[in-house]
Amino acid sequence: METKKIEAKNLEKQYVLKEKTGLFRSKNKKIVQAVKGVSLEIPKGKIVGVLGINGAGKTTTIRMLASIIEPTAGEITMNGIDAVKNHLWVKERINVVSGGERNLYWRLTASENLKYFGSLYGVKGMELKEKIARLLKLVGLEEVADIPVERYSKGMKQRLQIARGLINDPEYIFLDEPTLGLDIVIAKEIRKVIHELAKKDDKGILLTTHYISEAEELCDYIYILDNGKIIAQGTKEELKELFNCKPKVVLQEPGLEEILMKIISDSRGDGNEKKSVSN
Repeated sequence: METKKIEAKNLEKQYVLKEKTGLFRSKNKKIVQAVKGVSLEIPKGKIVGVLGINGAGKTTTIRMLASIIEPTAGEITMNGIDAVKNHLWVKERINVVSGGERNLYWRLTASENLKYFGSLYGVKGMELKEKIARLLKLVGLEEVADIPVERYSKGMKQRLQIARGLINDPEYIFLDEPTLGLDIVIAKEIRKVIHELAKKDDKGILLTTHYISEAEELCDYIYILDNGKIIAQGTKEELKELFNCKPKVVLQEPGLEEILMKIISDSRGDGNEKKSVSN
């Protein structure tokens, strides 16, 4: 039986920018290549990390995978079905949660927010009521379900964002910096929820994060992007092997952050193509 997954092959995304130049302010077109030949997989039940510095192409890649924007070239399939041609079908089976995103109605309660977003996906009646109760319990907000969101802390709002992202029971969920700006305790609670979504609920999860320790803790597989390209990929252990960092006379193995910066530095320095230790 074929594994259910999202698969992207050779994704490209170009933007055409118009610049006004010269005395008469004539317009010149400039093509910006935001994503260059990205191929990746997000299997169900797995947490896949996409790491890279700002401007690496992470958000653009997520937007293409989520059918928010179309790729300029390349293929995206979900469970073997063309995701570009069937984008409405895809949108019913995915959801996106961004850290720091103000995409809740602050004057409404948590329950009212989830009721509204559930109705947008056609969830109603007893099914919606039961789903709201289950999701609020999952993210630890059942005791404050009837308090307006404007009175929530930042961490509580982010937990509600995750509940919102699950209201349509997606097969795949894209988490873009889900713990951004949160304190250590709340971030740990959210990481626990993310882990359970993959391992207990069989969700396929794509995670982008600036917190390298978060990727080390959660991700089954990692892609490293720089300048719109995948420059390395593998498990945490495979990336350490790729980094050639087997400890000799050292007291501690290099962490993923050191590996990430070394791979990016090497890639920019010698122009090497994507590195992988996977078949």
